[in-house]
Amino acid sequence: MNFYIVIPAHNEARFISEMLSSVVCQTKLPRRLVVVNDNSTDNTQNIVETFTKKHDWISSINTTSTNQHIPGSKVINAFYKGFETLDDNYDVICKFDADIILPPNYLERLSEIFTENQKAGIVGGLAYIKKNNAWVYENIAKKTHVRGPFKAYRKACFKAIGGLKKSIGWDTVDTLLAKYHGWEVVVDKLLHVKHLKPTGNTYNETSKHLQGEALYKMRYGFIITCIAALKMGYKKRSFNTFKNYLLGFHTAKQNKIPFIVTKEEGKFIRNLRWRGMLGK
Repeated sequence: MNFYIVIPAHNEARFISEMLSSVVCQTKLPRRLVVVNDNSTDNTQNIVETFTKKHDWISSINTTSTNQHIPGSKVINAFYKGFETLDDNYDVICKFDADIILPPNYLERLSEIFTENQKAGIVGGLAYIKKNNAWVYENIAKKTHVRGPFKAYRKACFKAIGGLKKSIGWDTVDTLLAKYHGWEVVVDKLLHVKHLKPTGNTYNETSKHLQGEALYKMRYGFIITCIAALKMGYKKRSFNTFKNYLLGFHTAKQNKIPFIVTKEEGKFIRNLRWRGMLGK
């Protein structure tokens, strides 16, 4: 099973050596890996080149985009710059972040899952962050969700969902569309991925309403968005989080921002969310 990996990287000099070392030490190596150096102003490119010189299956390209770390379009635009350099001889395409450390059997275990379960479309592990010298679960998503920093897609699933959306919410809508097309999302809870830079650490002030915008673009509707906003606000113990979700949703609706799913897909997504909330 051929694994291809694309790693978008913007000013990741502190982390990318550990990330690439964790790939080089995998019990199953990928066939291709490309790092997309997205307008870095630090030593990212020089570090990457130490790996490209030693391993002919690792390559890198440079691209330029805004320096703002706004979730969604920036990272996926960079992903596609790398994806376009690859051929079509992959069985699994992986979008990995530059600030993670994979367990040594990560790709081998994913290969086993994809082989054993022909309906597995998206597969991954769980994210852990360091707190008080201990690695603890990064509790911002259910343990049934494969997080954006370390996702692997079966080729047929990747094509069925139309690839990755260049939008905030891409790493939620991909799993929803996978289920819409009859694929399964599989999490191996024994695969602990170390997340060196906790989610949201580099997001700027302009991104605070984007989660609400994402729910609008995925056609959640106002009621489900309210429930989601309440849950996240409670989890973060933050009224502002709740408020920003709703403001983002309202602003997107007012500005008639284009949806990223069809009406039929939106209906499926809402029904799926209601079943999840009602425990059905």
